[in-house]
Amino acid sequence: MRAVRVIPCLDVDSGRVVKGVQFGDLRDAGDPVELAHRYDAEGADEVVFLDITASSEGRATMVDVVRRAAEQVFIPLTVGGGVRTLDDAIKLLRAGADKVAVNTAAVQDPLLVSRIAEALGSQCVVVAIDARVSVPRGNEESPEGAAAVRGVNHEQVPGAPPERWEVFTHGGRFPAGIDACEWALRCQELGAGELLVTSMDRDGTKDGFDVALTRAITSTCSVPVVASGGAGELQHLVDVALLGGADAVLAASIFHYEEHSIAEAKRYLASRGVSVRPPNP
Repeated sequence: MRAVRVIPCLDVDSGRVVKGVQFGDLRDAGDPVELAHRYDAEGADEVVFLDITASSEGRATMVDVVRRAAEQVFIPLTVGGGVRTLDDAIKLLRAGADKVAVNTAAVQDPLLVSRIAEALGSQCVVVAIDARVSVPRGNEESPEGAAAVRGVNHEQVPGAPPERWEVFTHGGRFPAGIDACEWALRCQELGAGELLVTSMDRDGTKDGFDVALTRAITSTCSVPVVASGGAGELQHLVDVALLGGADAVLAASIFHYEEHSIAEAKRYLASRGVSVRPPNP
């Protein structure tokens, strides 16, 4: 059985780690390098840095933060936000990143995924997919539409259609008009080595991952899938690993604010039958 990775995510804005709810209402969570160093010591399998305003502000991602983190952190670093070109990806790898995550630029130019994969290897390319349950126009106020907006499983709503998810870009600001499952498969075909799938409906809510979204992606694609958005308790990590088929579980606030440690999360996952790499002693 595969070992499910436990990954803390550091959303960075203006040099500080922040955490919000559904991509808004941000609050400070600390210094990114200090947090990454702590997670390394706790036994995290990887750390993800996401510059959450780089794309919307039209600037490059945080090379200086990556360089400082790489001097102190010895687990893999995935870095995203503002990666628009192969040159951007190369700069991040030279600064110490192990993988680069692309989102907005890949939607705008899908062949960017291929260019990075061909030059640096698929193992270096992560496509981040920010997805929200899509509701047909005019149905927002119907029971089915309201349930979809809340991220409720369609099976719980009599007569509701199967859920679909739409891709969003620019830090969740703009709908792309693309089906998330179709886009995930396309990214795999273009050479992505991994997919980081975030439920915008669940992000920061602590209501649990969108297991249906994760399962839809893992059932469609063969590359590893990192589940993101909604972790509020350790059982949520178990659910998305066992029911959603996630290869890695990503969380932020439960680790940033020390509600749970990485080691505690790994012990809990193992106790529920999820294979994990041993936590640090």
